[in-house]
Amino acid sequence: MNNKDIVYSIDILMQKILDGDKQYDLNKIVKSYEFSAEAHKEQKRDSGEPYIIHPLAVSFILLELGMDTDTICAAMLHDVVEDTDTSLDELKKLFGEDVAMLVDGVTKIGKIPLYTKEEQQAENVRKILLAMSQDIRVIIIKLADRLHNMRTLNHRPANKQRATALETMNIYAPIAHRLGIRAIKDELEDLAFHYLDPFAYREIEQVMEKRRGDRQMFIESIQQRIRMRLEEVDYTKKPQIDGRVKSIYGIYKKVYMTQRGFDEIYDKYAIRIIVSTVFECYNTLGIIHDMFKPIPNRFKDYISTPKANMYQSLHTTVIGREGIPFEVQIRTWDMHYTAEYGIAAHWKYKEGIQGKDRFENRLAWIRQIIEAQQETNDVEEIVRTIKSDLATDDVFAFSPKGDMITLPLGATVIDFAYAIHTQVGHKMTGAKVDGKLVPMEYKLKTGEIVEIILSKDEGKGPNRTWLDIVKTNEAKSKIRTWFKKECREENIVNGKAELEREFKRNLIHVPESDMEEFLADDMHRHNCETLDDFYAAIGYGGILLSKMLQRMKDNYIRRYVDTEKEAPSLEPTKQKSTDGIIVEGIENCLIKFSQCCNPLPGDNVIGFITRGHGISIHKTDCVNYQNAVRDNKEMERWVNVSWEDNNTKAYRATLDIVSYDRKGLLADVAILLSENRIFIHESTSRELKNGNADISVTISVGGIEQLNNVIAKLKKIQGVVSVTRSGK
Repeated sequence: MNNKDIVYSIDILMQKILDGDKQYDLNKIVKSYEFSAEAHKEQKRDSGEPYIIHPLAVSFILLELGMDTDTICAAMLHDVVEDTDTSLDELKKLFGEDVAMLVDGVTKIGKIPLYTKEEQQAENVRKILLAMSQDIRVIIIKLADRLHNMRTLNHRPANKQRATALETMNIYAPIAHRLGIRAIKDELEDLAFHYLDPFAYREIEQVMEKRRGDRQMFIESIQQRIRMRLEEVDYTKKPQIDGRVKSIYGIYKKVYMTQRGFDEIYDKYAIRIIVSTVFECYNTLGIIHDMFKPIPNRFKDYISTPKANMYQSLHTTVIGREGIPFEVQIRTWDMHYTAEYGIAAHWKYKEGIQGKDRFENRLAWIRQIIEAQQETNDVEEIVRTIKSDLATDDVFAFSPKGDMITLPLGATVIDFAYAIHTQVGHKMTGAKVDGKLVPMEYKLKTGEIVEIILSKDEGKGPNRTWLDIVKTNEAKSKIRTWFKKECREENIVNGKAELEREFKRNLIHVPESDMEEFLADDMHRHNCETLDDFYAAIGYGGILLSKMLQRMKDNYIRRYVDTEKEAPSLEPTKQKSTDGIIVEGIENCLIKFSQCCNPLPGDNVIGFITRGHGISIHKTDCVNYQNAVRDNKEMERWVNVSWEDNNTKAYRATLDIVSYDRKGLLADVAILLSENRIFIHESTSRELKNGNADISVTISVGGIEQLNNVIAKLKKIQGVVSVTRSGK
């Protein structure tokens, strides 16, 4: 529906209702219109139009979707509680409990003191999801509301346009996709894309406009050839054959995000064939493959394996004699209704919800998201959940028994295990994909068969590092829940230690007696009743300190610095620590030397703040640090460190010695180290296939200078080919 082509009025809406074949309570709809018009009579939209135009437009969209009387009434009234003096009780008395409940579901919550815009957005989306779990019509109204707002977004300021478009792309379009409402999802994406990247939008639009005539001729030609061929076949009902062009944003994703040329997008043209039965779908597929040459690996059977939003269809990409590839979609009428209208097809074509179990399965993802939010105290997690769990790209993997598990793109074998069952995830020790062992961070691909290897140890539980590996919030929630329930005391200790480390690193010095009062606002934000609850939430990952630190710094300055005559500098200063290491801004913290590179005094070093194990010291040329810099990953956890002057501690170093094999070689190495007063912790030796010997020896040295001196002497031993420092 195009906003420019329609004059919204209650008369036209009523005529559309009367022209349809569905029964509505016209008096109730007119009454809701009159109430809304009166409540909004003094209000104007940014375009200058009377505000009632917006509720009317939303009602038109919902009428096209075939929604029921109460949904249309709620659309008329959806802004009266938020923008006027009308109360929910008043709506309940006039229009019934259902209408009032739907209006409440789409009404934004009032401003919460101290909450950021992002947190406010998260709370509003959380409220909608909770209402959705009670009645799915809430989100259908909200999608129609957002669609009309996007159609008229040109009247808003530029900064509002981009913010609304970004929210639409990240939240509302994915929800429309998961509900299977293709028409709304495609239009929301195209409208949002227009504001987020107008240059790319215009570029694709211009290319498509130049080829409009040729495109139309090509699609009509293919349709006619298929129609003539199918007339030779005996169908239950004459097939319907349509043609379409991929949406602008759909082309953008293929062209710009896969680095392909416009002509390399095989499915930018599509022919849709609608038949009566599943048998006719597969029979038609054979006819299409007989008429045109199918492109290998471009066939998808969504009938036998439906998408997560219950979309079903056969997809095949073929090439005709023109040499232009195009996609053919084959489906039944029931599948078509579901593909176009998604969850709304239950109202439009089935006079209410039928097949309750199937309907409940389609909405299971809402409950999973809500459950995930209950296990994290970070209110912004809801937005991240929507972005990841409702991504439009899915992966279909199978258990050894053939059960299909649908996961978002990028999901790992750990996500797969938790999708099967919570205890399967907790007891997981490894996984095989297509019969081969894979690492825990392995990302699944469609069609792979996954076997989860379980521990026989009843006390087995997940690893904390899994929180950084898993993709789905369902898995993260279950992992956090395990640590929350099983390790509360440990979580309190770790959480308190982590908070203290961050305070020290940021020069925040809060007396223990003031701590609860200082953290009161943050405890309230994250639903923590006691200080121990707050520490525990940090410990099991429910609270991310990185998102709170700036607010804590500002709070600290207001409370303890602004009251002084001169504010102390917040620039970090070097303070003495332990184990011969000086850490900027922190003193007396736990230090450990990483085994990946075994740094020594004299090496350039950097520190990494670990979770619960102090600061790990690495060489600056360590592969782990270099990878972090390259990927810009968790850089806030790296801190500047240096060696303490006049350090007299001894440090371990491992040397790999390669030599021609001979008798007495190991003895010569041991004697040389002993004569130089070098303590040997351990040594191993093995014979190499080329007749050489390899000796690995771990020793104690005072620093890089002494180590280099030892290496130089070892190289002088008869037969020694090389002596290198090992990172192990």
